[in-house]
Amino acid sequence: MREWRLKLIFFFIVVFGLSIIARLYFLEVINGDYYRALAQGQQKTIKRMDERGRIFFKGGQILATNKKGNYLFISPREISDKEATAKKISEIVGLPEKEILKKAMEDNYFELIKKRLTLDEAEELKKQELKGVHLGDAIFRDYPQGPFASQVVGFLNDAGEGQYGLEGYYNQSLKGEKKIEGLKTPWGQLTSLINNNSNATNIWLTIDYPIQFKAEELLKKAKDDFDIRSGQIIVIEPNTGKILALANFPNFDPNKYEEYALAKKTVIFQNSAIQKLFEPGSCFKPITMAAALEEGKITPETTYEDKGVVWLNGRPIYNFARKKWGKRTMTEVLEKSINTGAIFTERKLGNEEFLKYIKRFGILEPTGIDLEGEVFSKNRRLAKGRDIEFATASFGQGIEMTPIQLVRAFCAIANGGKMVKPYVAERFSQNGKVFKTKPLIEAQEVISPKTAYQLTKMLVSVVDNGFGKKARIPGYYVAGKTGTSQIPFSALGINRSGYSNQTWQSFIGFAPAYDPKFLILVKLDNPKSRSSEYSAAPIFHDLAKYIIDYWQIPPDYQL
Repeated sequence: MREWRLKLIFFFIVVFGLSIIARLYFLEVINGDYYRALAQGQQKTIKRMDERGRIFFKGGQILATNKKGNYLFISPREISDKEATAKKISEIVGLPEKEILKKAMEDNYFELIKKRLTLDEAEELKKQELKGVHLGDAIFRDYPQGPFASQVVGFLNDAGEGQYGLEGYYNQSLKGEKKIEGLKTPWGQLTSLINNNSNATNIWLTIDYPIQFKAEELLKKAKDDFDIRSGQIIVIEPNTGKILALANFPNFDPNKYEEYALAKKTVIFQNSAIQKLFEPGSCFKPITMAAALEEGKITPETTYEDKGVVWLNGRPIYNFARKKWGKRTMTEVLEKSINTGAIFTERKLGNEEFLKYIKRFGILEPTGIDLEGEVFSKNRRLAKGRDIEFATASFGQGIEMTPIQLVRAFCAIANGGKMVKPYVAERFSQNGKVFKTKPLIEAQEVISPKTAYQLTKMLVSVVDNGFGKKARIPGYYVAGKTGTSQIPFSALGINRSGYSNQTWQSFIGFAPAYDPKFLILVKLDNPKSRSSEYSAAPIFHDLAKYIIDYWQIPPDYQL
């Protein structure tokens, strides 16, 4: 019996040993070239983390997620018929045959051909069973919405780092902090899927998918109607700072960001709402009025005599089209968007006090929005203290800001005088725990509720009786202001002082005016239109009406 047991044990040892030898033969001899190729194309890293956190719209629609897939590489030393192989690969994946052949002529075991294959491409390559042609496994960042909200989300680069938008700003949170050892290809993607518990953070946004969709749709229509070069729409809750939509035109597909980089079109990655400065034109006049109202220098009924021109520092400043309006109230200055009326208001206030309110409305500092790369201007021209600089700034020319800065300033008018911090990430989940963003509202008022109410009435009159009529929505009080400003040559990348004949055309407003649920800025870059009255204002109307119907906001009055 003992001898029989020893023989049985010896038999199992022999079988086990033979299986190991067979496996080694398979790895070293049959598939040796493949694993040499794979090894040559990899490097050790301790930066490997679990799957990146996902990003969702407010309603749960997925903006960014993770997806298992394949990349394509070749082992040139394995390939005998290099020309035929290159041709076949080219036919399947759509890359230039010459580029593939050039890599196939290298004397090594690893050449990357394509970093991310479609399902169809991967299946076809598997069917062909081409010698020296291999597929590697990886986890890829996937953006199922394609170009939709692309400047908001940004993208994950080849090194596995977030760039632009949410991916850049929340990069560390989305990655999580746990680090383990893994294998990584030269461009930063993992070749094996490691399923460890992840402490990466998932993010739910304040952005409302239907409102974002409508805003982007309207910008695309503006391209057709007005041939805009670009444009932005921001929708925000003025009482909290929650961003409901942040739309840009044109967009890009973050799944294919490399194509834009290769074509040297990386400027499209920038979110112009937070990363590009502009001069708001007459949209800034209400801020000038707010300061003068708050300091008691004017009332809505204060009058002045407009002669069509004001001379300062030896230079004339005219109204639009050099029109003379005669005797007008401050309310009419906003209704008719009279430049000399804004100058009158600023002169009553004084340069020092005007600058104080420019600072208080946040024009000289970033908003702190949770998106990567926000810029701002210190508007150093105003530091010169010349009257003409302050005069032109009073009607929004010669003073620069980002669209989000203008939106934040207007929130203080809409909500009774409080400054809010705009934000797009509302809720976070990590390891089963949920955290919510608390709206940040400054305790100190920029203007009093009385001033905010007076100014709101004036802006309602702009929509009812002035150049903002195309923003009217029957049954609702809408407060708003048009703005058309010339684009300086410097903003067009031209090394020249002065202004071009191109324009920014904008409309900013909120509704219902006396209990605002939303505030909208529409900004169009060089539309083929006479002014914002005919371009941006109708777009505001269409989007505001959509939100009112979508949210079923009851009317202010019966028709």
